[in-house]
Amino acid sequence: MTTYQKSQEVIAGLTPEQYRVTQQNGTERPGTGELLDNKQPGIYVDVVSGEPLFASSAKFESGCGWPSFTKPIEAVNVNEIRDTTHGMTRIEVRSAHGDSHLGHVFNDGPQDQGGLRYCINSASLRFIPRDEMTSKGYVAYLDQIEDK
Repeated sequence: MTTYQKSQEVIAGLTPEQYRVTQQNGTERPGTGELLDNKQPGIYVDVVSGEPLFASSAKFESGCGWPSFTKPIEAVNVNEIRDTTHGMTRIEVRSAHGDSHLGHVFNDGPQDQGGLRYCINSASLRFIPRDEMTSKGYVAYLDQIEDK
């Protein structure tokens, strides 16, 4: 079984934007994330720990300016925490093992898929294309990937 964890070596190799988002609870500007328009089949993992977070089959276009997903690939890899910063009450989403700030979850997603919208910063994610999932140790998640 693969263990996913945060390491100082990986954190030291993050870009300034990845560090600001994942380690300092930042938010990338809407519409600027490199994974926003990605439509390839595969999975999205924590840029810090590598833990699997979201499948391409759960990604949808919400119009919010950040990649949006209806559900995590495995609920145990995502922590949801009450966030009262910036004069709002929201639910922050963090990776369970890497403790990276990912974004927030809202209840305005597609109703036929559970009604949630996980609004996630591209800077907190690394995309693993379906054809690289086996070689990179994510074969267990292939059954969750589908062509759109």
